[in-house]
Amino acid sequence: MYIPQAVLTAYGFAGPDTVINAFGTGLINHTWTVTRGGKKYILQRINTQVFLQPEAIADNISRIAAYLAEYAPDYFFAAPVIAADGKQMITIEGELGGSFRVFPFVPGSHSKEVATSANQAFEAAKQFGRFTRLLSGFDAQTLHTTIPSFHDLSLRYRQFLLALEQGNPERIRQSAALIQQIKEQSQLVNRFEEIQNDPGFRIRVTHHDTKISNVLFDEQDHALCVIDLDTVMPGYFISDVGDMMRTYLPTVSEEEKDFSKIDVREDMYHAIVKGYLSEMDEELSAAEKESFFYAGQFMIYMQALRFLTDHINQDLYYGASYPDHNLVRAGNQLVLLQKLTAMAL
Repeated sequence: MYIPQAVLTAYGFAGPDTVINAFGTGLINHTWTVTRGGKKYILQRINTQVFLQPEAIADNISRIAAYLAEYAPDYFFAAPVIAADGKQMITIEGELGGSFRVFPFVPGSHSKEVATSANQAFEAAKQFGRFTRLLSGFDAQTLHTTIPSFHDLSLRYRQFLLALEQGNPERIRQSAALIQQIKEQSQLVNRFEEIQNDPGFRIRVTHHDTKISNVLFDEQDHALCVIDLDTVMPGYFISDVGDMMRTYLPTVSEEEKDFSKIDVREDMYHAIVKGYLSEMDEELSAAEKESFFYAGQFMIYMQALRFLTDHINQDLYYGASYPDHNLVRAGNQLVLLQKLTAMAL
């Protein structure tokens, strides 16, 4: 991926002593490390196919950074580097351009692709809980919604029903068993709609992408802070807790084809509960706490819906690396949902 010279110049990276390398395995934004003058940075190009208004992301992060600097000055927040023009994002027009921003590289830090221990899950959950708690006084409704309806389960279910009307007939026939399973679990949609109308559930500053790779750890595996704030926007706590459950609990990833390998790691579940509530116990209402387990069902079910809908619609959103890829993913998530639900029995 090309980096415009104007971007390097704006951040003071132009020159022969600058070393740039591709970094990470993120699927949305392009990311590089930049080393210059003995200092290291993270440079990102925002995917404007996903984030249609990158300036909204910059505004959200800027206002959150200002709030934390005033009300939680001891909190470690990896704020963006300001460019020469005083802005935290550089936008270059044209096919080879895009929106770019830079963050400091935190010395001695690392991220993880997969949660491999209950301690890691606890540390990550604690950090996501802390992030939301420290922003409890921030009016979440003033944030831009960077991905509209991102975790709107009702919308995802309507999209699924529309796919059954307009999607590929052969794929609909092929998916009959999974379609039936989805419909049998539609009470999870009803519960989401109840939550939306329940005054006991508060709209909060919510990360919305709480996989463990969005936490920085130090050399002793203590979590330092959360990163990748592009999806920070108004939401319910179930989005953050649910995404942690969906990605930390399973013994295998959503790509696993052998469903017999899918199981739920209960120690991870208890670590998420303990870690998140260590920060959010006094913030959550009784109604919210009663829906902690539902958060995992909510997120896993929604991902199964999205995979199956995409399969029926001929892989327009996620794409497919092999035939029936999204059908397999949907089946994987439905098995995971069954395993999680069985924990409550």
